[in-house]
Amino acid sequence: MRIALAQTLSGTDPAGNLALLTERAEDAAGAGARVLVLPEAAMVRFGVPLEPVAEPLDGPWAEGVRKVAERTGLLIVAGMFTPSPDGRVRNTLLITGAGVDTRYDKLHLYDAFGFRESERVAPGDRTVTVEVDGLRIGFATCYDLRFPELFRKLAGDGAELIVVPASWGAGAGKVEQWEVLARARALDSGCWVAACDQADPTSVGEDAGRAPTGVGHSTVVDPFGAVHARLGAEPGLLVTDIDPQRVTAARDAIGMLANARLPLPDGA
Repeated sequence: MRIALAQTLSGTDPAGNLALLTERAEDAAGAGARVLVLPEAAMVRFGVPLEPVAEPLDGPWAEGVRKVAERTGLLIVAGMFTPSPDGRVRNTLLITGAGVDTRYDKLHLYDAFGFRESERVAPGDRTVTVEVDGLRIGFATCYDLRFPELFRKLAGDGAELIVVPASWGAGAGKVEQWEVLARARALDSGCWVAACDQADPTSVGEDAGRAPTGVGHSTVVDPFGAVHARLGAEPGLLVTDIDPQRVTAARDAIGMLANARLPLPDGA
């Protein structure tokens, strides 16, 4: 299957970000991709009040993405913010096109490195997989990448590819952690991992600010943990082919699912 990762630099205007998504979708479809992954916060970047811009899944931004998906024939995965009943928002992946229309709400919230996502964002409560052209795809968002049990659960649910939209926070060693974690999660699950980050604002001369606004380096990792394709820090479109047979080969060779003893036995 051919997939595309759009490493974009989201701004504060949802309409402008939808226009950017549309351009990248047309590029991806023109390159023969079936799946287009955009970053977390593709609707509007972090660092601005989220409650005023959050929209329901039948709101204008999501409907705009659906129209793009229908026109291009792509499955589009894009990060947005939806209202939560408790007054916060949910960090949502809109997953639409190719006969699919669903959502994934980020399970693990980024209360780390001095940032408190949970103050404004409510956690999700379910894992999600979908099927496109016979390939089962699972979903995770940014900080979820640090939790191997989620990726093992998705693999157990049949996922062969796990996409990870992100707006990864900058800092010392954070790019290295991003790649190490993507490779580790591929090995944990025996899945392809497609980790799509926001571009690094500093790569185009903009201030990164204090919010997690991305470091770039979107990466596709094969089920043996090898980097299959990657981008640098600046905005770009990564288009690559993935082979589902690599999933079977990795799981047969390594046995990470067949040999697991879960739940683990209690200690003495």
